[in-house]
Amino acid sequence: RRKLRTDVAAAFPHLSAEQLAEFIPNKEELNVIKIYSHKGEAVTVYMNHRNPILFEIEKALYPTVYTLWVYPDLLPAFSTWPPVLQKLAGGADLMLPGVVVPSSGFPQVERGTLCAVTLLGNRAPVAVAVATMSTAEMLAAGMKGKGFAVLHTYTDHLWEYGDKSCPPALAPLVTDSAEKESAEDEEEMKEPIISFSTDPLQPVDVGDLSLKEQDSCAVLMGTEELEESGAAETAQDANAEVQREAEDSRTPQEQMDALFNQCFFHALKCKVKKSDLPLLTSTFLRSHMFSCCPAGQQLDIKKSSYKKFSKFLQCMQQQRILQVKELNKGVESIVEVDWKHPDIKAFVVPEGFSSASAAQDSKIEDREQAYHAPEIIPLYGVSTKMIPLFQESGHRKGSILSSSEVRNIIVNYVKANELVDETNKNFVRVNAILCDCLLDKSEQDEISKLKWDDLLSRCLERLQPLHQVTFFGQEPVVRKGNIEPIDITVAQRSSNKKVTIIKNLELYGLDPQCVANILQQKVQASATITPVPGTKDRVQVQIQGNQIHHLAKMLLEEYQLPRKYIQGLEKAPKVGRKK
Repeated sequence: RRKLRTDVAAAFPHLSAEQLAEFIPNKEELNVIKIYSHKGEAVTVYMNHRNPILFEIEKALYPTVYTLWVYPDLLPAFSTWPPVLQKLAGGADLMLPGVVVPSSGFPQVERGTLCAVTLLGNRAPVAVAVATMSTAEMLAAGMKGKGFAVLHTYTDHLWEYGDKSCPPALAPLVTDSAEKESAEDEEEMKEPIISFSTDPLQPVDVGDLSLKEQDSCAVLMGTEELEESGAAETAQDANAEVQREAEDSRTPQEQMDALFNQCFFHALKCKVKKSDLPLLTSTFLRSHMFSCCPAGQQLDIKKSSYKKFSKFLQCMQQQRILQVKELNKGVESIVEVDWKHPDIKAFVVPEGFSSASAAQDSKIEDREQAYHAPEIIPLYGVSTKMIPLFQESGHRKGSILSSSEVRNIIVNYVKANELVDETNKNFVRVNAILCDCLLDKSEQDEISKLKWDDLLSRCLERLQPLHQVTFFGQEPVVRKGNIEPIDITVAQRSSNKKVTIIKNLELYGLDPQCVANILQQKVQASATITPVPGTKDRVQVQIQGNQIHHLAKMLLEEYQLPRKYIQGLEKAPKVGRKK
C-alpha cells in the first residue's frame, strides 16, 4: 500500500497530500485483481469502495473514470461531441476532427501524455487516452489524423467491474460554457434539424423535429398574441407543410431510425407488461415491435444507422429506458423497463392504433409469428497442438473452420506429402507431424498407419470445439464449446409430488416465460420461472407433474427442434395398456 501511494504520487504529482491519503486510504479495504484484455495484455486493477480506481499496464498507472469523476482536473482534458462517445466505447481511438477546439485554446501536452476525454457541456471525463502527438503538432496538422489512443472508457468492461454509475454533471468552466453556446449557435446555423442532447449517450434524433417546431410555433403565437383565428390556422398549415417537407428531406437511414424509435416506444407502451420480463430481445423485436409497424412500412435494422438490433437496444439502455442482460452467453434479454421514463410517457400512439386494437393485433401477431428454430453449425478452432498440421494451408492458432474445411485441409495435406499407402489406399502413412498431432505417447511407437475415417475423427477430437448459432433475422453468433442441449429432468418433491424442470431454453431463442405460459395452458398445471441453482442470471421453467410427453410434442413438432438438442425425453411416463 505504501509503495502504491508512492507510485501514485509520482505518476500524478498534482494530487495534494490530503487527496493522496483519501485516494489510497490506510485502513479501508483495497483489492487487487488481474484481468486480461482481448489482446492478451495482463492488466492489474486496484479496487476501492467496490469501484476500480486504478489500472496498471506494463508498470504504468492509469486512473479509471470513477477516479476522474472525483478528481476531474487530475489530467489535461480535451472535449468531444456527445455522439462520439459511442464510437470510443466501441473501441475506436479519438480522431482530431472530433475534438472541440475551445476559445481558450488546448492544454499544452506532449506526445505520450496521459489525457482525459470529456463531452461538451460536462467536465466529467468519459475516457482515458494517451496523446499521439503534441498540442503544437495537432494544430500544425490542421486537426486531422489520430489525436488520442483510447485506453479505457465509460461503459467498457473495466467500468462494469464497478457500481456502473453514470458520469456526474460537472459544470463546465466559463470559457467552456461560452464556447458551447457559440458552437451550438454555429451548429444551428448549419444544421437546423440536428440538436445534441444533454444525455452523453443519447444519439442524434431527428424524430423530435416536429415537437420542437410545434413548441417554437406555440411560443411564437404566445409572444406575438395572434388574435385572428384565420391567421393562426394559416400559420399552423404552413408549419405542418414545413414538417412534411422536413420529413421528406430525411435520408432513408434517418427515416428507418425514426421508424424503429416509433415502434420501440409503441411496443413498450402498449404491448409489453412487467409480467413478460425477462423478455428475449429477439421475441421483443419479432412479436412486439413488428406488430407496431404502420401498414405499408417494414422494419429493417440493416437499413438503419444501428445496423444491429443489439446496438439499438444498447443505445436505449444508455438512455435508461430499459436494461438488457446476457442471461446466457450470446442470448440477450430485456430484464427491466422504466415505464415512468419521460420518453415513454410522452409517446403518443399513432393514428389508426387504438389500445384495444393494438392488444388484439399483438395476439394475432403472436399466433402468426411462428417460431423459427436456430441454425446450429458445429465449428472447430485450430489448437496449439494442431498448428503444425494446419500451418501449411495458411491457418494459425484460433482459426475457425467447418468440418468440411477440416476434411479438405487434411486430404490436401496427405496428398501433398504423398502419405497415401500404396498397398492399400484406405490407409494413410503417419509421418512425424501426424504422429505428434494425432497420436498419444503410448501409440507413437506402435501405429504407423491410420484409416481415413480414424485420421479425420482424431483430427476433429483434437481441435477446439465451437458452434455457430443463427437466430431468425439476426447475425450469426459463434460460441466456444459444444452447444448445451435443452435439459429436461423430473424431480421429486414433498408428498410424492413430481415436477418437470426445463433448462437452457434461451440458448435456442425460446423465451422461458412464454414456454411456461403455453405449458400452463396446455396441461392446466402451475408453471413458474426460477433461478438455476449455482448460476447467475440463468432461469429454468418448473411445472407440476411429469409433463415430458407435452414437452416432446411442443419442442419436436411445433418448434421443429432436432431431437439431438433435447436431453431427457426418455424420462416420459410409460403409458399402461387399456384393458
